[in-house]
Amino acid sequence: MTYMKNKIFICCYILCVMITACKKDVLNKTPLDSYTDQSVWNDLSLAEAFTNNLYNVLPNAEHNWDNTTNRTWALSSASDEAYNKFDDYNASVMNSGSLTPDNLGNFDIWAPTFGIIQNCNIFLSKIDNVPGDQARRDRLKGEVTYLRAYAYFKLIRDYGGVPLIKEPFNLNSDFEKGRNTYDECSNFVSDELDKAAGLLKNGTTTYGRVTAAAALALKSTVLLYAASPQWNPTNDQAKWTKASDAAKAVIDLPFQLFKGNYADLFTTKNSELIMVRLTNKQYMWSAFQGVEMFLSPSGFHGWASFAPSQNLVNSFGMADGKEITDPASGYNPQQPYANRDPRFYQDIVYDGRPFGKPEFCKDRYNVGSTNAAEFYEGGLDSPQGWDKWNNSVTRYTFRKYCDTTYNFNDETQTNKFWVISRLSEIYLNYAEAQFYLGNNAKAIEYLDLIRERAGIKNKLPTTLSGTALENRIRNERQIELCLEGHRYYDVRRWKIANVTENKPLMGVIITKNGNGSKTYNYVQVQTRMFKPEHYLLPIPKSEMNRTKLTQNPNYTN
Repeated sequence: MTYMKNKIFICCYILCVMITACKKDVLNKTPLDSYTDQSVWNDLSLAEAFTNNLYNVLPNAEHNWDNTTNRTWALSSASDEAYNKFDDYNASVMNSGSLTPDNLGNFDIWAPTFGIIQNCNIFLSKIDNVPGDQARRDRLKGEVTYLRAYAYFKLIRDYGGVPLIKEPFNLNSDFEKGRNTYDECSNFVSDELDKAAGLLKNGTTTYGRVTAAAALALKSTVLLYAASPQWNPTNDQAKWTKASDAAKAVIDLPFQLFKGNYADLFTTKNSELIMVRLTNKQYMWSAFQGVEMFLSPSGFHGWASFAPSQNLVNSFGMADGKEITDPASGYNPQQPYANRDPRFYQDIVYDGRPFGKPEFCKDRYNVGSTNAAEFYEGGLDSPQGWDKWNNSVTRYTFRKYCDTTYNFNDETQTNKFWVISRLSEIYLNYAEAQFYLGNNAKAIEYLDLIRERAGIKNKLPTTLSGTALENRIRNERQIELCLEGHRYYDVRRWKIANVTENKPLMGVIITKNGNGSKTYNYVQVQTRMFKPEHYLLPIPKSEMNRTKLTQNPNYTN
């Protein structure tokens, strides 16, 4: 998409770093509860503390309430993946087709993300003159280069081309900046990630901090987006070659698909994780920030706030690798949870699935129940059950990302991480790029590696090609990466959101019959509407009021 040069007023964000200190020298005249700008840029440890704060640009595994830079679960409920009962982050304006420049609410990331870019620019303008060890200085510079690139990637995948601001604003700055094209922004981000990788050398093992591998992995995703139909309508093969090469560069690094229990991939440190954002329970104020509280069924006293849709459940195929729409698959809608893709059992809590340790839910056993979810009408996790105001409207909850080794009702939290990049995503990136380059066999090879890891023994037919193979690649991403923030953007970059997001969001009503059998009635949970303008977010009205920017297509200022 090509944009006319427009003028944008970007407010200058004031740096304020508050760090509690404890000094033995009581005569030290420097304030003990804060540091001046001059102090920060004369002490490498303070510069590192400044860097640590910039990591807030990355999503994490907490529910941060009104923190608009962190839309992890909200991205699922703003796509066909999930339903959010309590409308966190204003996803309803996306789903109802009512999105305008002045009602984005907590879904808008424009101002806070540009604020982080300003602070990154301040850091990068100062760090070379901070005294201290050169290797440490390069590491911090590499981390911040990555974090600024990540911030720009967040902006361009939401809004398209944005102003590329590479120097910090001050009171004497010219605040009028033109809006760059998407390709200009994408190329800048890619180049910056190369620069970050060079500064960070070949690091691949610093868990939770930016490494060279993390930079190269993000580059793979950035170039995949740039090559996709939304931003590559002419199917320029050079863009797909860049995307393929970037993915292969990461595949050649010493990471491996995690072969242990699939659910543990998202709760334990393992060989597949390239970049994660860590969360330390020491700094969490209560379980009300935690994954388990928000995702668990109501009969376990969770909130079931972000619940998988039947649409997502239907995307999981059968254990033999066939899709449920295949007449030869053996799928029975009245026995819907039998013989499904092994990932279904690891990602989704469905009626009859055990959840958590029995000792964590003694109250269920005390009334003659078990730790198996009861989403059927009258069950403990149904609208007629316990904590009924928190029941799952779709009659499913997410198992993925939940740590079931502790009791979230009694213990504050466990240390968590949110996946930023992992190897299977890179495999999927590579398979997609290879497909668009005409290398079907290579695409199938990498899809089979992911499916084999998942426990599907049957390989894909070697004759798969064209639309059938394209759909299989997209289906694998939908399953493998669910609840990881990809689906919302995937359907947009593929230019299929007008189909996927215009379908009703579905759930299931389960009736337990007198003979113990159950009847499954699939019902509409929410009407969804997607308009052509929704492929991009509108630039917020508050910004438009200060500028002469041209709004994104089809929005009214």
